[in-house]
Amino acid sequence: MNRRAVSLAVRCAAIWLALLCSACASLSDAQRDRAAGIAAAARSDVVECTQPDACALSSPLYDLGARARAESTPQAPRHYAVILDEGQGALLARLNLIRSARQRIDLQTYIFDKDDSARLVLDELLAAARRGVKVRLLIDQLSAIADLEILAALSGAHDNFSIRIYNPSFGKAKLNYLDYAGSVLCCFRRFNQRMHTKLLLVDERIGISGGRNYQDDYYDWDAEYNFRDRDVLVAGPEAAAMAGNFQAFWDARRSVPAERLNDVGRTLLDGGVPAMPVPSYLRPERVQALSLEANDAGVIEQRFVQAAYPVGAVQYVADLPQKHRRERADNAAPAAPELEALIAGAQTEVLLQTPYLVLSKQAQNLFRALRQRQPPPRVIVSTNSLAATDNPIVYSMSFKYKRRYLREFGFQIHEYKPFPEDAPVDYAALMPDGPPLATEGEVSSRTASGSGGIRGPSGSLGPSGNASAGETTRRLQRTESRPSFFSSGAATEPLPLKRAGVRMGLHAKSMVIDGATAVIGTHNFDPRSENYNTEAAVVIRDAAFAQALAESIRRDMSPRNAWVIAPRAKPPVFSGLDYSLGKVSESLPIFDVWPWRYASSYEFQPGPECPLPLAPKDPGFHRCYVAVGDFPEVNVGPKWLYTRVLTAFGAGLVPIL
Repeated sequence: MNRRAVSLAVRCAAIWLALLCSACASLSDAQRDRAAGIAAAARSDVVECTQPDACALSSPLYDLGARARAESTPQAPRHYAVILDEGQGALLARLNLIRSARQRIDLQTYIFDKDDSARLVLDELLAAARRGVKVRLLIDQLSAIADLEILAALSGAHDNFSIRIYNPSFGKAKLNYLDYAGSVLCCFRRFNQRMHTKLLLVDERIGISGGRNYQDDYYDWDAEYNFRDRDVLVAGPEAAAMAGNFQAFWDARRSVPAERLNDVGRTLLDGGVPAMPVPSYLRPERVQALSLEANDAGVIEQRFVQAAYPVGAVQYVADLPQKHRRERADNAAPAAPELEALIAGAQTEVLLQTPYLVLSKQAQNLFRALRQRQPPPRVIVSTNSLAATDNPIVYSMSFKYKRRYLREFGFQIHEYKPFPEDAPVDYAALMPDGPPLATEGEVSSRTASGSGGIRGPSGSLGPSGNASAGETTRRLQRTESRPSFFSSGAATEPLPLKRAGVRMGLHAKSMVIDGATAVIGTHNFDPRSENYNTEAAVVIRDAAFAQALAESIRRDMSPRNAWVIAPRAKPPVFSGLDYSLGKVSESLPIFDVWPWRYASSYEFQPGPECPLPLAPKDPGFHRCYVAVGDFPEVNVGPKWLYTRVLTAFGAGLVPIL
């Protein structure tokens, strides 16, 4: 038997075994109905409040919705928009809005953990249901709450609370490795079709959309690794479009009530509806402080209402679940075409921020066409460095095409540092004991998992003493860009660095066109977002709002927060030969093994002759910048070889990364 036949036999055996195990665990239709009946019978119908407003919290943030509608006309809609840059502030806004809801809360997300921030939000949703608010929670199966007891408890919690799981493989909420393998081998396309859309909508008047999921590292609450992310809060009539899109997902065939899933249903059949587990917060004092702050109208007014931009028309561009059908209508997936049209219409500048700089062929053709204009618009990109990214596999593909991005597309690339000195982070909340200094060579077993400290405003590096053993080990997969079967294990965790610290990685997905049009959403501007995931984006055509977003992105690209990617200083001889061989090697679909890359990372060195940062094409660039290597801050070792191997042989993974 030849190798191909053996490989086919192994694959068929794996599929058969996975399907067999799934069939053994599947419930019959009658059992599903019985499980659903158990959940329905257990749901409380007691409403704790009889007031028309459901005893909602009085909130100046919630009131923006009514103000916007009162100021709107069909011909001239009015909205208020708030950029949510700081993580803990984004959580604070969510808590306040949930408490201020009168009729309905719809929450749609890709990841929902059971850590401090997620459990806090979950308890707030349940409290809203008990006071009379209809609550609907929709979570993608791949990163849904990985606790059958919690899911079973939620399915029978209250008549006003409903939870559904989107696109569950083998009809289960919680997959094991065999399930992952079977899903990949038998149903690869469907398994990769994820609901990446994120939305919190309150009373169809005010919504939040953007990059954040429900997990501590999206709110600066993790002791190991936190995301530099961004949401936008929109109050006004466009909330109706958000509601319509959510309803389409809620009604989709792939959205399955949790109680009708095989494993959740089995839990209900075996023991009825369990009690909701008592919260066990890792930082209860932080949870309590934020909970109290969410009730403070003065704080909410100052932090969000005063920061709101009055804008005109707002467009919520969101894919429909029909995107996941082989035969679909043209309007089922509007997110990517809308974003591409905005880029194609740029006249002077495209300011793009994405955590994963891996472009589809269509996007590459778009940027080539931009480059050929006279004069071409500037394309400035903010993305992750290898040291900052949560996904080194994806970074290896970005690294592979640096020459193309710089030379052919004319990109100016700024890669985010793992220890930014000027990030929008509440350092006091992250490190209540202050940021003591760490040594440059501090590397320990905790470094490999990214725990330790973060640079404070002074630039010092502070190891955090707040991580318990439970917090270190309790990670639900944080990487968003591909299914967990490909993302499990140390190979795809953030790489070990030369010094310990609570690091940060970029996760914001935003764009500003010509300083006048702003986009904040879930779309990573990558092949997965184009072809597999459903995505959403908020488009605001307002110069003041766009400038505010541009300032936020440029802050992430400042020398204190990012390295510049630029061509290497040319050697005196063989530079042309080196460039040509590198270009040929890069263009090969598999064997890209040329060791000398066209570009590297550079650090700005301010001084009398270099008072301000320069563009890579400035004649004085190499006088003001020092090369810091291909992978600065990374503890170079076997992982460097791993990245180079992926660069050489991983081009075939691009469509699913």
